[in-house]
Amino acid sequence: MKKKVKYFYFGAIMSALLFAAGCGNGNESSSAASTTEDSGKQHTFKLAHITPTDHMWHQASEKFGEELESRSEGRMKLEVYPASQLGTEADMVQQIESGSIDFGLITAAYLSSRAPEFAAWFMPYGFKTLEEANEARKTDVAKEVLATVEGTGIKGLDYLFAGQRVMLFKDKEVKSPSDMNGLKLRVTPSPPMQDFYKSNGASPEGLPLPDVYAALQTGVIDGMDMDLDATITNKYYEVAKYGAVTNHMVWPAVVLANEAKFDGLSQEDQKIVHESLQAAIDFATTTRSGQEQEFRDELTNNGMTIYEIPSEEFEDQIKEFDHKYSKNSPLIKRFIETFRK
Repeated sequence: MKKKVKYFYFGAIMSALLFAAGCGNGNESSSAASTTEDSGKQHTFKLAHITPTDHMWHQASEKFGEELESRSEGRMKLEVYPASQLGTEADMVQQIESGSIDFGLITAAYLSSRAPEFAAWFMPYGFKTLEEANEARKTDVAKEVLATVEGTGIKGLDYLFAGQRVMLFKDKEVKSPSDMNGLKLRVTPSPPMQDFYKSNGASPEGLPLPDVYAALQTGVIDGMDMDLDATITNKYYEVAKYGAVTNHMVWPAVVLANEAKFDGLSQEDQKIVHESLQAAIDFATTTRSGQEQEFRDELTNNGMTIYEIPSEEFEDQIKEFDHKYSKNSPLIKRFIETFRK
C-alpha cells in the first residue's frame, strides 16, 4: 500500500512538471508570435519641423519617409508637417510628449534652454565643416548630450545638421567684432548663442522667425544670425545687403521621438527607424556640403555682398565662451575639450 501511495505522488508530481513545461513552451511560442506580429504592423508616423519645404531639414524629412517605406516594404509611412504648421518648437515638443506627433526636428538652440548641455554644440568655431560635425555626433560625448533631453516622455534619437551659421547685416559691412558694437541683431533666444553675440558688443534680439523679415526691412534690427539655407528660402537677401560667411557655429536639429511609441515598436522596427534616419542624415550632410558655393553665388546674384571674416578675429570671444561654459557643466567641458583643435 505504501508503495502505491509513493507511486501515486510521484506520478502526480511528474504530471504537474510536464504540464508546467507545456505551459512554458506555449508562452514562448506566444511571445515569439507576438514579436513577429508586432514586426508586421502598419505604421503611419507624424513628423513636424519649423523650416520651409525647400530647406534641407524638410528634404531630409522626406528622405526619412522614403527610407522608412522602402525598408519596411510599405508598412511604414511618414506624414511631414513643415514650416511650423503645428505650432512653435515649444508646441511641437509638447505634442511629442503627449504622443499626438511621433517625431520632431527641434533645434538644439531651443533645447539648450531646456537641457543646458546642448549649449556645447554652439562652441564658436568648433567644427570647420559639416562633415566634421556629422562625425562628432557619433561620439560618446555627443550621445551623452543627446540623452540629457530625455525624462518627460521624449527620446533623443540623433542629430541632423543644416548649414553653419553666418551673419547678415542690413546696411553695414561688418568686418570685425568691434564693428558689431551697438548693433541690434536677431539671434535665436538660446543662451549660448546670445552670449556669443553679447561678447561681440551686439544687442541680441529674440524675435520670432516669422517677424524677422519685416523687422530687418523696417530697421527694427540691424542684422541677424542665420544660415545660408534660410537666407535663401526666406529671401532675406531682399532686405540685407551684406552677408559675412563666418561659419562660426554648427546648427543641429535634435531628432526627438515619443518615448512610449518608439519603445513600443518591435526591435526589428526600431532598427528600421534608426537605419532610415541614418540614411536621411547622411543624405542631408552630403547634399548640403556640396551646396556651399552654389548658395554663395545665388546670394551674390541676388545683390548681396558676400565676404568672409577670419576666425582669428574672434579669438577673445572663443576663449570667453569656452571658459564660461566649461564651468557650467562637466559634460560641456568634456565636449569642448574633445573637439576644440
